[in-house]
Amino acid sequence: MYLKELRLANFKNCESAELTFSEKVNCFVGLNGAGKTNILDSIYYLSFCKSFFGSTDKLNIRHDQDFFSIHGIYGFDDKENELVSCVQKRDAKKSFKFNKKEYDRLSEHIGKFPLVMISPYDRDLINEGSDLRRKFIDGVISQFDPLYLNALLKYNRALLQRNMQLRQFADTRRFDRTLLQLWDEQLCICADDIHAKRKQFLEEFRPIFQHYYEMVSGAKEKVEVTYSSKLDTKQLHQLLEENLQQDTSSCYTNVGIHKDDLEFCLDGHPLKKFGSQGQQKSFVVSIRLAQFEYNYQKIGYKPILLLDDIFDKLDDQRVMKLVRLVGDNHFGQVFITDTQRQRIERLFEDTDINHKIFEVESGHVKTIPS
Repeated sequence: MYLKELRLANFKNCESAELTFSEKVNCFVGLNGAGKTNILDSIYYLSFCKSFFGSTDKLNIRHDQDFFSIHGIYGFDDKENELVSCVQKRDAKKSFKFNKKEYDRLSEHIGKFPLVMISPYDRDLINEGSDLRRKFIDGVISQFDPLYLNALLKYNRALLQRNMQLRQFADTRRFDRTLLQLWDEQLCICADDIHAKRKQFLEEFRPIFQHYYEMVSGAKEKVEVTYSSKLDTKQLHQLLEENLQQDTSSCYTNVGIHKDDLEFCLDGHPLKKFGSQGQQKSFVVSIRLAQFEYNYQKIGYKPILLLDDIFDKLDDQRVMKLVRLVGDNHFGQVFITDTQRQRIERLFEDTDINHKIFEVESGHVKTIPS
């Protein structure tokens, strides 16, 4: 699977673009703020029905315009091309279509065109809150397991309703345990399955991650990703009962799989406190490459890989090592952004990797002849 063509109109700072890609490596070069990352984000949209950066869809419409559109044509070795389209108007609901047919639910699209994005924001996985780490693990599993995604959506809906019920109890100063138990039951039905699949994922993911960390860093530190959950020792219904008083006073559900976390360690120590900048960068790049490998093993074909400005703070030797790694036959189609055109051109001088280079300036994209 690979993205053959991309057509954009009024997406962020890009007025229009019609691009044809290499099946292997595609590079976008230009100054900071030129719009390179916006191109990658449009490709991300076609896989996940939303922006990588979590911004509201209508905020991605180019200034003073009424809509944006993203159209992608995907090629396959064994079947006909497939078309994915996303159109957002200022005064309408987002339209998302697969082969010109509108989806009833956007969740039906997740996993059709698997994709992994590596960006500078991945450092937030280490330094920010647990919600980002849960988002990572949920995003990986959801791309190949629609039942997991469905259970997660049901759990989040029940959690929202339970929290609203707790707030209503506080507002009316009336507590009804029977009403709350209705949402407790919904949470418990979904939680066991989600917890079990997260644990299974980590067991399978760890050795793949360790392998890629050694390849990227060239080092022999012992890296570890551990799943931390209160459901490891107790059932959710027990935890909810034990925390009922705290929940009613805070008007919030304080236990459940929405409080789980991932712990990142380097040689037995917390990565956030003891890892150098280089070690942290190698860690998150390795996590994303392991995510690619894991998805590949699960679905049987290669996800698209987006590398957004990841060469910053890497020496030339590591940059070349990384490019050769993702350029070999084990990986599929790759998209790269970089501020240094000369560096990108130099990387491909002595290789036979099939590639195309595009220059981006103020939202305008043009192909650089090879």
